[in-house]
Amino acid sequence: MLFGHDKTRPVDAANALPGRATPMPVPAAHAVFTDRPIAPPFPDGLETAVFGMGCFWGAERLFWQTNGVYTTAVGYAGGHTPNPTYEEVCSGQTGHAEVVLVVFDPAVVTYEALLKVFWEEHDPTQGYRQGNDVGTQYRSTLYYTSEAQKKTIEDSRGSYQAALTRTGHGEITTEVAPLAEFYYAEDYHQQYLSDAKNPNGYCGLAGTGVSCPIGLNVQS
Repeated sequence: MLFGHDKTRPVDAANALPGRATPMPVPAAHAVFTDRPIAPPFPDGLETAVFGMGCFWGAERLFWQTNGVYTTAVGYAGGHTPNPTYEEVCSGQTGHAEVVLVVFDPAVVTYEALLKVFWEEHDPTQGYRQGNDVGTQYRSTLYYTSEAQKKTIEDSRGSYQAALTRTGHGEITTEVAPLAEFYYAEDYHQQYLSDAKNPNGYCGLAGTGVSCPIGLNVQS
């Protein structure tokens, strides 16, 4: 029954898997930033953002390699099932997308700069897939944590759509919504492509080749 659902068809709340009340255990430290946690509390002055770009392994690596990012974690958001497992999310019966939680220092890297990474490093026009990865869990998503983030998303999406249209690409299908809940993925998924785990593991990310024409305000 778990894998009988059409994974390209969104599931509604009434038909989603029930999940569980117990959260996934979270490792004490980041596998790359070994002196930093991946779960709150975080130092004062930092901000959080959540991005979905298809398979979360490669997406997380992009962000931990970005200057100004304090820590990252992978997990699930945008669905109905509380505290889902990876297998449940893969079934398409939770409604969740694979996402990356990014904790960053806005004095070093702006949210706008992180959005540039997001837009350019995957194809936001593919609907419920990303390359060869097919299913609602691989949809392009932006879950904002403030009204300021929402406004920045709207502005950058408009700019990037114009650039995509000029180069013959289709309409952006990225889901934009307030972050309701971020559920941490299993320990083995956290920083999966790090040197300590699977540095040569699978990464299916591929952008459109179109530059995102937004201004960057990043300290050198």
